[in-house]
Amino acid sequence: MSKLYLVPTPIGNLEDMTFRAVRILKEVDLILAEDTRTSGFLLKHFDISTKMISHHKFNEHKTVEQIADRILAGESVALISDAGTPSISDPGFLLVKTCIEKGVVVECLPGATAFVPALAASGIPSERFCFEGFLPQKKGRNKKVSALVDEERTMIFYESPFRLIKSLELFVQFFGADRKASVSREISKLYEENARGTLQELIDHFNAKTIKGEIVIVVEGKNSHRKDKDDEL
Repeated sequence: MSKLYLVPTPIGNLEDMTFRAVRILKEVDLILAEDTRTSGFLLKHFDISTKMISHHKFNEHKTVEQIADRILAGESVALISDAGTPSISDPGFLLVKTCIEKGVVVECLPGATAFVPALAASGIPSERFCFEGFLPQKKGRNKKVSALVDEERTMIFYESPFRLIKSLELFVQFFGADRKASVSREISKLYEENARGTLQELIDHFNAKTIKGEIVIVVEGKNSHRKDKDDEL
């Protein structure tokens, strides 16, 4: 049956690619890639020769209708991002929404997503959390964080190495220097790092080194310490 497949790809280590993901990418009629140059290396590594075209935030508004119609006409299409699961802080939501509205079957394969290992390894409560993705680069950063001041769940953010210190300092401003957090970078790669401590300790740590790689920040929710103590009583 023709359908849209959302296929997660490794966030670093190519060994994290699943057998099923490789099979689906070989079997579909078309692969939509966020960046065909980046995905080209992945397809070559797994000997996948399926036709591939670009599908990214700059052209998706113009193409989603056509892609949905192609699937309705009998083609099977796979959507991949540069790394991780499509539509999670990557292109994909608009295509999924359009396909569902048109009656196209949509299936998402389980696989790599950066925030899951970062949360699991953080040592911060993980039973309830909210994923906030990337903060606005300029306008709206303060407003976004100020709205989370009373958030009691663990908070998860994506960030670039160039704005990591700036974001940590913003969190100190609104959450306090003693709020616990963790910063994970280069997940699944050779130089993976999971740094844990207070927000101020993390600022000091990363101010003393060159920061590289994609980053996940996990921040403790408000009153988390008090809740932990209450649970022990």
